[in-house]
Amino acid sequence: MEKNEAAGRLEQLKELINRHNYYYHVLDNPQISDAEFDRLMKELLELEKLYPELVTPDSPSKRIGGMPVSSFQQVKHLVPMLSLENIFAESELKDFYRRIGRVFKTGVISLVGEPKIDGLAVSLYYEDGVFKRGSTRGDGYTGEDITHNLLTIRSLPLRLKEDITAEIRGEVFIPRKDFLLLNKKRESQGLPHFANPRNAAAGSLRQLDPRIAAERPLDAFIYSLIALSGTKELSTHWDSLQYLRELGFKVNDNISLLNGLDEALEYCRLIGARRPELPYEIDGVVLKVNDLERQRQLGHTSRAPRWAAAFKFSSEEGISRIRDIVVNVGRTGTVTPVAVLEPVLIAGSVVKRASLHNEDILKEKEVLIGDEVVVHKAGDVIPEIVKVLKEKRTGKEETFSMPTICPSCNRGLTRLEGEVALRCVNPACPAQLIERIKHFASRGAMDITGLGDSLAEQLYVSGLVKDVGDLYFLKKEDLVKLDRMGEKSAENLLEALQQSKQNDLFRLLVALGIRFVGERAARILALHFKNLHRIASATFEEITMLEEIGPKIAISLQEFFKQQETKDILQKLEMAGVNFSLLEGNKETAADNSFKGLTFVLTGALTNYTRQQAKELIESKGGKVVNSVSKNTDYVLAGDNPGSKLDKAKELGIKILSEEDFSRFSNRKT
Repeated sequence: MEKNEAAGRLEQLKELINRHNYYYHVLDNPQISDAEFDRLMKELLELEKLYPELVTPDSPSKRIGGMPVSSFQQVKHLVPMLSLENIFAESELKDFYRRIGRVFKTGVISLVGEPKIDGLAVSLYYEDGVFKRGSTRGDGYTGEDITHNLLTIRSLPLRLKEDITAEIRGEVFIPRKDFLLLNKKRESQGLPHFANPRNAAAGSLRQLDPRIAAERPLDAFIYSLIALSGTKELSTHWDSLQYLRELGFKVNDNISLLNGLDEALEYCRLIGARRPELPYEIDGVVLKVNDLERQRQLGHTSRAPRWAAAFKFSSEEGISRIRDIVVNVGRTGTVTPVAVLEPVLIAGSVVKRASLHNEDILKEKEVLIGDEVVVHKAGDVIPEIVKVLKEKRTGKEETFSMPTICPSCNRGLTRLEGEVALRCVNPACPAQLIERIKHFASRGAMDITGLGDSLAEQLYVSGLVKDVGDLYFLKKEDLVKLDRMGEKSAENLLEALQQSKQNDLFRLLVALGIRFVGERAARILALHFKNLHRIASATFEEITMLEEIGPKIAISLQEFFKQQETKDILQKLEMAGVNFSLLEGNKETAADNSFKGLTFVLTGALTNYTRQQAKELIESKGGKVVNSVSKNTDYVLAGDNPGSKLDKAKELGIKILSEEDFSRFSNRKT
């Protein structure tokens, strides 16, 4: 085929393929068979290979995934991508509506309701109708250029139906059914599961190699148009959504035009009730003032527009069946019953196990193997059994009894005085030793990059590591024999171990996993005694004279250091050259008392911290974390779906911190 003829055929093929992509991925209404579509793509690829100079930016071949990029470039948003104000109760929604009403002194305000997709927000730049660039939200003002990965999403048009120039906003996500299939495929390949669809989508878009994104079932809903040139004159947000559809974008079918407060409330209730049946994950509803001129008049704060709000739903629940009840042995020997569940997707992730905490709770909830149960995520994070559906029992359910011997080491279990939990007190228990290795290497302790949970277990089972002291005597030739451990991975692990030897004393104290010795106590002990040997030989009186160090910690320290197993480990660590001393002048060790005297309550699901990390950070700065809100509470750190604690805090006038507020607060100079 001659070049001129090829150019004409390529234009025909691009138009055909883009049209059928739109029918299939946007309208969900395919017009040709997969085989016919593949034939068109094959012809296009062959012509482009023959005449590479004819390849254009809007070619469907771009969706296959090109060569990896070397790094993510920074992209400045033409208009800031601000966060939304979160509201959690109908009373707050009413307050939001009334605030707007007071500005315009009008009785009825038109709003647009949209399901709040739990994905990753993106910004797309089209010039003269052709997709040029796409980026993440970033800090709201500058994001990362992920154009190479966005090109692979088939529901995003590469060329619009009109030659406009505009910045488009949307949410990239993975549908529920595709997420389950993706994890099933990863399981067959021996790869770990993704935690939830949102993480999978975000991780896919932050790959340097677009071929990885091309293999993932990414989709996108578009929700905002920032017109620059060549667009229609639009006066309402609703009209802009319809225009986006006309341009070829995928807009959510569950959006609704709402006339006043009552319709807004009813819409939130309706979408909340339909949440479990939707084919994608949502965590709430977004409400926006419909009139674009009124949006401009309302403006925005430094963090969020005043004309929009996100009504967040409470924790999602699911129903599952208990296949079995097993017990886990933790780092300190605590034996915890765990329900093994039929997999159920709740709040964005597949739940297979739920802690039953201890024997008393197991009896209180009357849980039997085979029971159908209601499961939710406490704070949308921790799977928990809410209740047993006793009316669904068939008589085939089985009673579970806590073991009397440790399932890991076959030693007898003990219930210590004043404790609810059963405990294995054998210091050589394999399960405890594996958990101690995991803890020793964790980020809050020695921070040994590359030493994750599965490798910790491999190291112990293989006999290479019997306690944490053995970690520093590992050899490359032994490591490369382990599953999925190549030469480079082995070298990186050995380098990380070498670097960890220089950690400050307080990190080593945390890593040793002494009961009741968290980061705050470890810093205080390190600052005072300055050397691990001095801590090990300190008397009860010397320890308890320190502010914030009580008898419980003192007794735990003395019991830990008098054990022969501890002495053997410390000898190995010292022989390996692990630092046992305070690093003078190290800012990391210096006591930060900026939260001293302050009481915090944590509520809701946190994004940037685990609940434990936030607690340890507060305590490391001298603050205190309590479970319930009272007049003595100074601050409430509120994540997503915070529940009644937030309501109580507002009622008492207590300062509420978002995660962003908390990060600024904890990093402020004192």
